[in-house]
Amino acid sequence: MPPPGWGASASRADDLPVESRPMPPTESAPSAERLLELVDGLAGRPVVMLADLVLDVFIAGVPKRISREAPVLILAFEERTVTPGGGANAVANVAALGGTPLPLGVVGDEPDGEALRALLAARGVDVSGLVTKSGYRTPVKTRILGGGAIKQQIVRYDVEDIVELGETERARFAEALDGRSAPVAVLSDYGYGSAVPELVPWLREALGPEALLLCDSRYRLERFAGIDAATPNLEEAEAMAGRPLADEAALAAEGPRLRERLGCRSLLVTRGSRGMSLFTAEGSAEVPVHGTEEVADVTGAGDTVIGTFALALAAGASPVEAMLLADYAGGVVVMKRGTATLDRGELAEAIRADPRPREELRWARS
Repeated sequence: MPPPGWGASASRADDLPVESRPMPPTESAPSAERLLELVDGLAGRPVVMLADLVLDVFIAGVPKRISREAPVLILAFEERTVTPGGGANAVANVAALGGTPLPLGVVGDEPDGEALRALLAARGVDVSGLVTKSGYRTPVKTRILGGGAIKQQIVRYDVEDIVELGETERARFAEALDGRSAPVAVLSDYGYGSAVPELVPWLREALGPEALLLCDSRYRLERFAGIDAATPNLEEAEAMAGRPLADEAALAAEGPRLRERLGCRSLLVTRGSRGMSLFTAEGSAEVPVHGTEEVADVTGAGDTVIGTFALALAAGASPVEAMLLADYAGGVVVMKRGTATLDRGELAEAIRADPRPREELRWARS
């Protein structure tokens, strides 16, 4: 069944057990004890992840001098690091938190595709749903970092390709899902062709009507009809609304309309240093950002948010509880360099050190 409080109408909520009713704004926010129970419950929860898979590359060096050939900085090479990026980073975050992700996606038949597959497998991820496609270039985002002890990103270049899903890829996805079940599925769409809106009905049929479908789409969220929840950042929400939403009052007014336009049960808008806003049929909730504004690196934070949000829902969290866990997770990873993940111990420590869930969560009834 869907997690407690997920999109129930007022009449249905009255029929639910007390512990499963949507929390009215007059009640206290989830306790630290409840959130810690949910963190423990993340272990082993399955999440299907239809994702655009990306390889993130970080090349770091120390500045030497300005080149004589052109007015550019020369770096003395220090190291090259590769990590799962894009939708693959969301997969890696679910795995790092102890969940059981099943990624469905496409990689190329070149070294970058092989490296990405190996990186996920090394994290204990079942890669049977990954299709290697001849002629397709695995998307790679290469960041050049320069500096001393603290590195700054100087430039980034991307290798991009768009895959056309054929019968071979779709059959492989179906084969990977055959005989499996999961309460939650994620569609991580970076525009590279693996996570396409056309597969939403297929995914719904494959997992059953009780499964929750979550979507994080960079450019075309409105095309994902039939999803249950979405996690746009503020910029993506503004693009949908056609106007600025940085003002809290503007977002509070527009959020319910955006949720209705998407036809989803829950809309989680991430607002960077200003925290998160959640909109459901029952009302809205806001939570400040966890941690400080002095972040180290925001690369991949959105992937951490949807991965944590999805895994929390799979563990039985309400949307508000899942938002709080995702907020903590995002606050932890932005204090790390590069495309980062966190484990359950780090998530639990962030909760223990912060009394905020009982004090600063703000509610508004629809």
